[in-house]
Amino acid sequence: MATPYQGNVTSQVQTAQDSAAGPVIRTIGLSDVHEALRLGWEDFKAVPSHAIILCVIYPVLGLVLARTVLGYSVLPLLFPLAAGFALLGPFAALGLYELSRRREAGEPASAWDALEVVRSPSFGAMLGLGVLLLALFVTWVATAQEIYVMAFGYVPAADMPDFVERVLTTPQGWWLIVVGCGVGFLFAVVALCVSVVSFPLMLDRHAGALEAMVTSLRAVAKNRVPMAAWGLIVAVLLVLGSLPAFLGLAIVIPLLGHATWHLYRKVIAPDPTLRPFPPRPPRERRPAADFPANLFPWRRKSDG
Repeated sequence: MATPYQGNVTSQVQTAQDSAAGPVIRTIGLSDVHEALRLGWEDFKAVPSHAIILCVIYPVLGLVLARTVLGYSVLPLLFPLAAGFALLGPFAALGLYELSRRREAGEPASAWDALEVVRSPSFGAMLGLGVLLLALFVTWVATAQEIYVMAFGYVPAADMPDFVERVLTTPQGWWLIVVGCGVGFLFAVVALCVSVVSFPLMLDRHAGALEAMVTSLRAVAKNRVPMAAWGLIVAVLLVLGSLPAFLGLAIVIPLLGHATWHLYRKVIAPDPTLRPFPPRPPRERRPAADFPANLFPWRRKSDG
């Protein structure tokens, strides 16, 4: 018969083993995915201007990419570049995770506060995983180009109507659609598996990139159906956001960014043994009139 002391020791050993194994992953359902989207929408409504400011670069980038594609007659890359938002989105939404974290904790949430993610102890790990996603994006674009060459050769389309006619009315075009979407799906699955909770975990617990990716893979393996539904929702929303000249991404990306934070909260159980990191000192705000002196803070201290 175990004594209370032995039971306490066993409990402590089990807790240590669980901590060593990584964060505790919950089993979620489709209702949790819906709730994460609802909470993400609430965050977006609470700080819409900040979210749009943070994400305005992405619709602009999309327009630039579209113009570049049209200008250089490489129309086959237009769809792969647009689809690439799904691969880079988890890293692009870092500031949005910070905004949702601050709102959750009852802290101020503004554009300046979103930039505080750069001061996170794990920002280097986030940057490393972001580079990995960028490499995945570049590989996807190169692969898409090779698939098009296999279907139609190196002869470029004359214009947009010619390109659409090639793709939709020829056997080569149908083959291109099937193979291209299939390969793109594999790239999207890889990105989803390694990043669905990785960046929020690094921001919240300052985990390393490897630990974050392993945890994300475990989360997907334990919640296959909800994660598949989440991936489908992301794909559909990104397509809808890309249709009106990419302008819809100014809403879609903030919504998905905020919702990803809440999905992370649903999937990863809180760690009761985790000690909170001391808050970072607030950034000193100085008037614009002191701009030249702001560049030389040591001079200001010595003068005082």
